[in-house]
Amino acid sequence: MSKMDDLQLFDDLQPKLERVRTELANVIVGQKAVIDHLLIGLLSGGHCLIVGVPGLAKTLMVRSFAQALDLAFNRVQFTPDLMPSDITGSEILDETSGSGQRSFRFVRGPVFTNVLLADEINRAPPRTQSALLEAMQEHHVTSGGQTYRLGEPFYVLATQNPIEQEGTYPLPEAQLDRFMFMLWVDYPSADEEVKVVRITTGEDSGRVSTVLERDEIIEAQALVRRVPADGNVVLRAVNLVRRTRPVEGSPDFVRDFVLWGAGPRASQYLILAAKSKALLEGRKTPAPEDVDALALPVLRHRIVTNFNAEAAGVKTPDIIARLLESA
Repeated sequence: MSKMDDLQLFDDLQPKLERVRTELANVIVGQKAVIDHLLIGLLSGGHCLIVGVPGLAKTLMVRSFAQALDLAFNRVQFTPDLMPSDITGSEILDETSGSGQRSFRFVRGPVFTNVLLADEINRAPPRTQSALLEAMQEHHVTSGGQTYRLGEPFYVLATQNPIEQEGTYPLPEAQLDRFMFMLWVDYPSADEEVKVVRITTGEDSGRVSTVLERDEIIEAQALVRRVPADGNVVLRAVNLVRRTRPVEGSPDFVRDFVLWGAGPRASQYLILAAKSKALLEGRKTPAPEDVDALALPVLRHRIVTNFNAEAAGVKTPDIIARLLESA
């Protein structure tokens, strides 16, 4: 695409992205930051892990999000007895009527969609988690020696309940790293909760109209890759990520409280997210401030704290805040 084509696509996308926000606001009260991060994650081609207690409309948010973007949506409730084939699909023995010939036929699982809600992903055993995470990374499923491509765009939104940990299988750090963002859904404010009750107990609970088509989203994802990022923006992201590692030259509080820091994938996601944020806000290039604004959701699940941090009551968001203050 030429530069002029990119500028035209940029101008065409702006009002549509704003309309997506407006449509989602018709059914989701508050949570503007979470909705923006979901849009940034989609535009960047990443995946999101959403953490929040039950009853905060996470499923409604994801379903409405897919509806506004005209994307196919599937939801899988993860349980301890869920098998990998329950997600990816399986081979079945099929008999042709009349001839009596038998052959194996692949039946596609719920992963063959555009937006997949993996509800309570930490309730499934590691083998099942790995099957989904492989599909997230490779965008294909292998069964019976055959490879089946997933549709584009493919966007996984997994949820976790931070309260109940009995009978769960926590995602290891290497698998957490596959998620671009970890998003925390907080309780609504008093005014927002009143509005939620009024909307959900009334006659009309709100509707979402389709704004963007699938092909337009694929074009937008390609455009994000072509958005230029200045050297100081890249340097800001790389330096921030490198300072999360407890090595020589890192801040004292990092060496005191961090066991493992973020890897290079965090730098990549910070730049992609900064580009998408600029596009979402009508700017043609990202700024260092975009990197800072996205540091928390990108880094909070990539920094592993040690016993000293636990004893001192220091949490990962505290460390990220201090890194930004001292940058």
